[in-house]
Amino acid sequence: MSVVIPAFNEADYLADALTSLQAQDFTGPYEVIVVDNNSTDATAEVAASFGVRVLREPQPGVCAARQRGTKEASGEIVVSTDADTRHPRDWLSRIDATFRAHPDAVAVAGPCRYAEPPWWLATFPPLWFAAVAGAHRAFGHIFYLTATNVAFRRDGFPGYDTTLTQGGDEVDLLRRLRRWGPVVWDASNPVHTSSRRMDQGLPYTLLVSFGYHYASAYLLSRLSRDSEVRVAPAIRRQDEPLVRQRRQRWGAGSVVLLTGLVALAWGRARSPLRSQA
Repeated sequence: MSVVIPAFNEADYLADALTSLQAQDFTGPYEVIVVDNNSTDATAEVAASFGVRVLREPQPGVCAARQRGTKEASGEIVVSTDADTRHPRDWLSRIDATFRAHPDAVAVAGPCRYAEPPWWLATFPPLWFAAVAGAHRAFGHIFYLTATNVAFRRDGFPGYDTTLTQGGDEVDLLRRLRRWGPVVWDASNPVHTSSRRMDQGLPYTLLVSFGYHYASAYLLSRLSRDSEVRVAPAIRRQDEPLVRQRRQRWGAGSVVLLTGLVALAWGRARSPLRSQA
């Protein structure tokens, strides 16, 4: 088994991820590969200090980094995760058991939880992943997977589209895996990842982080085949008091915005009644 971690300037988070991976109770052989994707900080040095394999991928982009790690992996199963993610002790054991229980499966995916999330982020992901699990139980169909918790068989793997940026290692990967064979969902094997990408609040996350940098980047990259289309800015560690202040401001702003939208919708819904009266 091979665990592949793409990393760009992740020196502040990588140690926690590697510590959790080295504490796994999996009794079979496994390797951890960190793919340094042009970091300018001590990412490579932190990885090397843990004795894991360190590769350097000069082509920018998470898909290129994941593809390089997959190509160099020696395990029969390749596990994809992230440098800012912590893993339960039995994570790899459960992945292995699921593959053994489903010998026809080409991939096994699971949910993620966010560490120290703002209020809205603590609510949405469990509901989202519950919907993914429900669809899988009802139809045997997975409509979403997270790149921080997915494993696939190396032999026959169709590969990542390295021309894609955001979404290529999740939306496009799922599309390729489902064409290849059955993908199994294990709702009981979550990982915990950083919530730093959502620190700007709900409106910013929906409109900018997801709408602009993720969804539009994926669509435009697929249409134009340009790997540089709307690449999202790198996320770095921020001062914690500042993060809390931003969460409070954006959280309050979210409540005001949603309240205003509800009031506007209610007013428009009642206006025909007033005009008829």
